[in-house]
Amino acid sequence: MISSSPLVDWLLDSLELSASLFHVGRYCGGWNASTQGLARASFHLVVQGHCWLHLDGEPSYRLESGDAVFILRDVPYRLSSESSAEEAACQPRQSMTALELQAEDGVGLVCGFFHFDSGLSALIIDALPAFLVLRAEEPSQRAARSLFELILEECQRQPTPSQQMLERLSHLLFLYVLRQQVVGNPTLGGLVALARQPQFAGLLERMIQQPQLPWTLEDMAACAGLSRSAFFKRFNETSGQSPGQVLLALRMGQACRLLKADQSVAEVAAAVGYQSIAAFTRAFHKATGQQPGAFRRAAN
Repeated sequence: MISSSPLVDWLLDSLELSASLFHVGRYCGGWNASTQGLARASFHLVVQGHCWLHLDGEPSYRLESGDAVFILRDVPYRLSSESSAEEAACQPRQSMTALELQAEDGVGLVCGFFHFDSGLSALIIDALPAFLVLRAEEPSQRAARSLFELILEECQRQPTPSQQMLERLSHLLFLYVLRQQVVGNPTLGGLVALARQPQFAGLLERMIQQPQLPWTLEDMAACAGLSRSAFFKRFNETSGQSPGQVLLALRMGQACRLLKADQSVAEVAAAVGYQSIAAFTRAFHKATGQQPGAFRRAAN
């Protein structure tokens, strides 16, 4: 059975994630901002002052310096200078000015997008809440606060902070938040929920270790000690995904790692259970939007 620590390590290693900045600066006066409608996961780190987060159907959140919010799905939300959601909606969109960490008014933000590259990443992220708020004062986030201090230090770098450094630090900050969720949030579905169920944990471990096996529904059910119909029903209820969807995501996650290790497309196809390169290529393109050869070249 997969214990929580190896599971977390495996999940973090499987997450094909990149971060890109789109704003580093300061808002003053009345303002509101949002990435809603872009169909992209985003993050907003408060590095000076404070602002308010408004989400439909949720209470308003006051975000102080050292706090962060990760918007993982395209939900209606806005950041604003105003505590009232109604007043926030009336504020103008405006351009950012230069960051001033010592300023007594306004708010300084580091904002960016996350991109999740593989089907396995989507399976992990879809199990998380639509948004996560990181609080600077939470005792459990000591390591995250240390990362945030590095972000603040980089923001003070003259003449300008390094975009690449801020992207990498934001990436690491999110991984810490993700690990805290996987360990401490018992309501998560997906792979985490499967690994917490004794009847599925052993199966999940074998599928991870041996993706090249045929893995029929009957094989999976037998490994879990259930009838075919009971297995299919309980697996779907627990993970929110079918056994076939999870198997495909696991195989594509392993394929991405092997291609990055510069193995040939033929070797990777065989290693993840495909009898032909053509069948593997179709599956990989459907899951990732890329041809495996192009993915391999870009990664090496």
